[in-house]
Amino acid sequence: MENEAKEIFIPGPCGRIQAKYFKNMQQGAPVALVLQPHPQYGGTMNNRIVYETYNSFYKNGFSVIRINFRGVEKSDGVFDNGQGELSDAAAALDWIEKENPGFSQCWVSGFSFGSLICMQLIMRRPEVNKFIAISPQPNVYDFTFLAPCPISGLIIYGKNDELVPEDSLLNLKKRLNMQKNIDVKFDSIINANHFYKGKMKELSSIVERYLKDKVTVF
Repeated sequence: MENEAKEIFIPGPCGRIQAKYFKNMQQGAPVALVLQPHPQYGGTMNNRIVYETYNSFYKNGFSVIRINFRGVEKSDGVFDNGQGELSDAAAALDWIEKENPGFSQCWVSGFSFGSLICMQLIMRRPEVNKFIAISPQPNVYDFTFLAPCPISGLIIYGKNDELVPEDSLLNLKKRLNMQKNIDVKFDSIINANHFYKGKMKELSSIVERYLKDKVTVF
């Protein structure tokens, strides 16, 4: 599949954003954006979890893009503590929507730090239909901005996440489950750590099932 993903550079708020992009040529195909983990801890768009999530969108008929945030590899700029990275994500979403007029659905996804940016993005972009957040860190980042969370989605975490106490995720689940008119599904993977070592098949299976269940026929 990687041979069909083109490396491209798209315009961003502080210069070029390096990206990998696959275009589904079918009219009305849904679009998706996949976001990387923390740039200051080695995160890139080629992270295994980001790649596999991107691949799941591709296999389910999406036009899909993943990006390197500012300052990562060939992307211009420097790390901006989340604010600039949110602007980068918004620019990528603008780009893929413009490239795919008439898209049937719009999804965003992110892993770890990328899941924070993903969730911030859905608060600002009413055209987004669904999200997939993998290993969010509510013990590190404040997710109270999800008040209310505007759309339904999927949150996945490892039961043995060494970076995120399960209690913090269960508290987030409780808050989101109290909200009306949305359905945020929580899925956990037994014996999985923050990076899903040895559990990539289980992670991909959960993502695939959710996509097959929720993607609108186009």
